[in-house]
Amino acid sequence: MNELILIVDDEESILVALANILRDEGFRTVATTRGEEALELYRTRRPDAVFLDIWLPDRDGLETLQALRELDPGAAVIMMSGHGTSTTAVKAIKMGAQDYLEKPLSYDLTIDAVRSALATRAGAGQPQALDVSGERPLPGRDLPPPPELPLLRTSDQPQRTIQTSSVMYGLGLHSGGRTGMALQPLPPDSGIHFLTVPNATVIPAHILSVADTEYATTLTAGGESVRTVEHLLSVLHAYGVTNLLVKVHGEIPVFDGSAVEFCRHLEEIGVVDQDAPRREIVIDRRYELAGGPEKSMVIEPAEGFSVSYLLRYPPPIGEQFYDFTLSTPEVYRDEIAPARTFGFMRDLKMINELGLGSGGRLDNFILVGEDEVVNTALRFPDEFVRHKILDVIGDLYLLGYPIRGRVTARLTGHRDNIGLQRTILAEATGSGSTS
Repeated sequence: MNELILIVDDEESILVALANILRDEGFRTVATTRGEEALELYRTRRPDAVFLDIWLPDRDGLETLQALRELDPGAAVIMMSGHGTSTTAVKAIKMGAQDYLEKPLSYDLTIDAVRSALATRAGAGQPQALDVSGERPLPGRDLPPPPELPLLRTSDQPQRTIQTSSVMYGLGLHSGGRTGMALQPLPPDSGIHFLTVPNATVIPAHILSVADTEYATTLTAGGESVRTVEHLLSVLHAYGVTNLLVKVHGEIPVFDGSAVEFCRHLEEIGVVDQDAPRREIVIDRRYELAGGPEKSMVIEPAEGFSVSYLLRYPPPIGEQFYDFTLSTPEVYRDEIAPARTFGFMRDLKMINELGLGSGGRLDNFILVGEDEVVNTALRFPDEFVRHKILDVIGDLYLLGYPIRGRVTARLTGHRDNIGLQRTILAEATGSGSTS
């Protein structure tokens, strides 16, 4: 036994642990964290079997699996994931994977899987040659930009994307499931797009994709949905990221209920200017969302982008007001991003009946009881209103471009944020409809 096993996983700890398991059993190993390099290693090293993670920064595992099978129809590939679903597993097997393992990996199951894959490959016979005709293009290129609006103006600021592809893991707040998210740069004039895994449905980050605003913002296209997009979009808006592909399964990770982890991640991987001026939505007059006797939401012309918000709940929250101007990403990171989502003890039964909040734990949102915050210390005395502003900044990025205008909101939520944008679209384009 001296077979060569290729290990492909974005987590170094998994690479080391799996390599040690395989070497203990007499296998040789070669490893990489990226799908593109995995294809090159397969071409040059001809491994006997491959352990392939679902979530990779440049190509997700299913795309890499497809490319490997095109290179070598007899490739013995074992898929693995700690953030997958039964749907992903079924699709991987249908695409030709020999097996699908859930993390954390069991020693015995790992060895059984590789031996079974090698036996199946040996029984099928080794292929005579690989298809080395060239690299397959990365998905997500040539995506259409957001729709044109009469309010668009060319700015002196550049378009921006991320410097390198990356992966983030976490729980979905409302689904409760483990979820992964891969971020990939896109060229100028692409816009922000979500790509569902495993079915590869493209969902533009645009108001026209909004399907639901109950407790979070959900986007839908082609029968596929992505939930809880507002925190990520808030950070992208604040950091001026205009072109990005986000691959995700069902729901964006919630992390600690705030947006600060997204800020840290962007700063770690880097945001880069692109050789093209960005376009902005410049509010030309007052647009107002018709609300109830107390609710109101207005956007008016301004030099930059700002949000003024008045919040009022019964004690222990009370009335809170905050006025925020988005001058720099750093100001957003320090003043708005740490503010966490919140919920009330009295609403938990209803939230559960709606099938929401399954991922709510005591460390990823603020739980408010009758007289006090139940589960945590507040990061700001007015953390609740700051989180409302975080949501406004994220939801309003669904117009497809950075905004120049001043928002004044009173007692509003996701539905109102979306409603104001529909009002802008209807009145600016003369469509006469806000539905």
